[in-house]
Amino acid sequence: MNNFIILDPADKVGVALQDIPAGTTVTTPAGKLTLPAEIKRGHKFALQAIAQGEDIIKYGFPIGHATAPIAAGEWVHTHNVKTNLNGELEYTYQPHDVTRAVPKDGRTFMGYKRKNGKVGIRNDLYIIPTVGCINPLLDIVVEQFKALHPDNGSFDNVILLKHPYGCSQLGDDFEQTRKVLVDAALQPNAGGVLIYGLGCENNQMDGMQAEIEKVGAIDPDRMKFMVAQEVDDDLGTALDLLEELNDAAANDVRTPQPLSELKIGLKCGGSDGLSGVTANPLLGRLSDFVTAQGGTTVLSEVPEMFGAETILMSRAKDEPTFHKIVDLINNFKQYFESFHQPIYENPSPGNKAGGITTLEDKSLGCTQKSGTSQVTDVLQYGEKIKTHGLNLLQSPGNDLVSSSAEASADCQMVLFTTGRGTPFATYVPTVKVASNSYIANKKPRWIDFDAGRLLETDMDTLADEFIQYIIDVASGREKTNNEQYGIHGIAIFKTGVTE
Repeated sequence: MNNFIILDPADKVGVALQDIPAGTTVTTPAGKLTLPAEIKRGHKFALQAIAQGEDIIKYGFPIGHATAPIAAGEWVHTHNVKTNLNGELEYTYQPHDVTRAVPKDGRTFMGYKRKNGKVGIRNDLYIIPTVGCINPLLDIVVEQFKALHPDNGSFDNVILLKHPYGCSQLGDDFEQTRKVLVDAALQPNAGGVLIYGLGCENNQMDGMQAEIEKVGAIDPDRMKFMVAQEVDDDLGTALDLLEELNDAAANDVRTPQPLSELKIGLKCGGSDGLSGVTANPLLGRLSDFVTAQGGTTVLSEVPEMFGAETILMSRAKDEPTFHKIVDLINNFKQYFESFHQPIYENPSPGNKAGGITTLEDKSLGCTQKSGTSQVTDVLQYGEKIKTHGLNLLQSPGNDLVSSSAEASADCQMVLFTTGRGTPFATYVPTVKVASNSYIANKKPRWIDFDAGRLLETDMDTLADEFIQYIIDVASGREKTNNEQYGIHGIAIFKTGVTE
């Protein structure tokens, strides 16, 4: 295995694929270089002398500029590089078709066809509190239901969607909480739903029911409602309702479904310098495959599009979609500015330790997850998927909030790449894809698939393996680590005032 990689012929930096000791001589297109200092895995070194103020090129694009002269072979990172980004930008519609030709595939997956026509990849039981006050009560409800049904009864997973909201919220904040909880209740992976209220909260049960009716008829066999203050025995009543849901789901079976029914979220977190080299391009291949079959993928994390947004804009299916992407980017920048916060205060300390230097560096790696397909639509936070193909979704970069937003949009699973590792998962199956084999081997209970093998295996071979693995996950033949260890969560985007 080579000890470094050059990602584009125009690049001025190489990326270390493993720790390279000081004094190592490497062979570059311009000749041999001796590295004066150690270059850690995922970090960059200069392939040539770079003058102060000159752009640093990686992925074929600028990731910032040099703040001091950089000698050939020298470590290139935050101590001598600064972002080029500053404020809002003007954008021009310049379409560029780079879609990869992907043949049609006759495979199917085994899914659950719902009455409303949607398809789930799991038959899960969701217990959704309308307000955070009742989370402790529902911990007991789940514990007792599982004591009665150690194998989860008729369901694949029993998931309590705990959150701290639903009361003392105003305006958009309150509306977003209700919208995301309604989204969860209508998730295609839900084979049964109990919505459990306290009774005195802002998020009243009749309001929840009205919102659900607006976007999808309530199936009384599969969706139950309960208000704790209105019953004498809140625990017994909840368990009775769960038993009714369990009975309703008893005869559910998987049936063959076309790949066009797949809806997959694309996410990264705890990224390192190899995320844009291995794991994210692998997700890009998967995204191109799924959309070519008529399926849907969703890319979120708007702040991690900053610096690479023109690539996505150039792939808009038409000019109206281009303008939607422009609004997506500029509106999120305005959100930062409205709170007097710097737009480009990114990447995180962990990202930097892993070799990511600037937001452009992070974004150019992050957007690799979208592959080369056209962008067919732009979704607002809490909005459901309407259009097949690659969708962009308004959400922050935060792992918990962004992944939950993808699940709320109806993604049946989330593919989550990581270079440094994280145990987090949202409430749909969350496939953790490691950018390097070190973290895959170190955290086998966190990582589901090792994309670090791309350093020793060609992309076509590993992509074929990964695609079949995802089909197996969708079919229930493979369980993700978060399912095996009972790690599920939901996080809601908070933007407003708390009373």
